Amino acid sequence: MDIELLMMILLQTLAIDSVAKIPAATAEATTQSIGLLDLLIKGGYMMIPLYGLFVLAIFIFIQKLLVIRKASKTPGSLMDQVKILVQNGQIEKAKMLCAGENTPVAIMISKGIDRIGSPLKNIEVAIENVGKLEIYKLEKNLGVLATVSGAAPMIGFLGTVTGMIQAFISIAQEDGMVSPKLLSSGIYEAMITTAAGLVVGIIAYLGYNYLVTQVSKLVHLMEYTSIEFIDLLQDK
Repeated sequence: MDIELLMMILLQTLAIDSVAKIPAATAEATTQSIGLLDLLIKGGYMMIPLYGLFVLAIFIFIQKLLVIRKASKTPGSLMDQVKILVQNGQIEKAKMLCAGENTPVAIMISKGIDRIGSPLKNIEVAIENVGKLEIYKLEKNLGVLATVSGAAPMIGFLGTVTGMIQAFISIAQEDGMVSPKLLSSGIYEAMITTAAGLVVGIIAYLGYNYLVTQVSKLVHLMEYTSIEFIDLLQDK
C-alpha cells in the first residue's frame, strides 16, 4: 500500500510540473513570434508606395460608393408622376418635381421636359447628351482604382526583387559559413512586399468590379427611363 501511495504522489507531481511548463513554453513561443506590424515595417522602403496606393484605393472606393448610392435614390414613382403631369399639360409642375430630385434620372427627365415642343429627335439627343455627362461623373476616378489593382502587385514584385538582391549581397559579404537565419530572414523580408502588393491589388480589384457593376445597373435604369419618356412624348 505504501508503494502504491508513493507512485500516486509521484504521478501527481509530474502532472503538476508538466502543466506548469505549458504556460512557460507558450509565453516563449509568443515572445519569439513576429507581429504583423513588425512584418510591415521590415518590408522596406517599397512598402511606402503600397501604403499610399492602399489609402488611395479605400478613399476612391468610399467616395464613389457614396456618389453612386446618392444617384440611385430616384423614387420609383417619379416617372409615373411626370407622366400624369405632362399628359395634363402641367409642364412647370413636372419641372419642379424633377428639380427636387438631384439624381441623373431626374436631371435627364428635366432636360427632356425643357425641350418639349421641339422635334422629337432633338429631345432625344438632348437627353442622351445629359445622360453621357452624368455617366462620366459616375465613372470618374474608376480608372484610377483599376490602375491601383494592377500597379500594386507589380510594385510588390519589384520590392521583392530588390529585397532579394540586397539579401544576396549581404550573404556574399559574409565570411565563412552563411547563417541559415541570415538567409531566411533576408528572403522573408523581401517576400513581404509581394504579399502586401497582392493584398492591395485584390482589394482594389474587388472594389473596382463592385463599383462598375453598380454603375452599370444605374446606366440601364437611365436608358430605360429615357426610352419611357420618349414613348410618353410620342403618345402625347
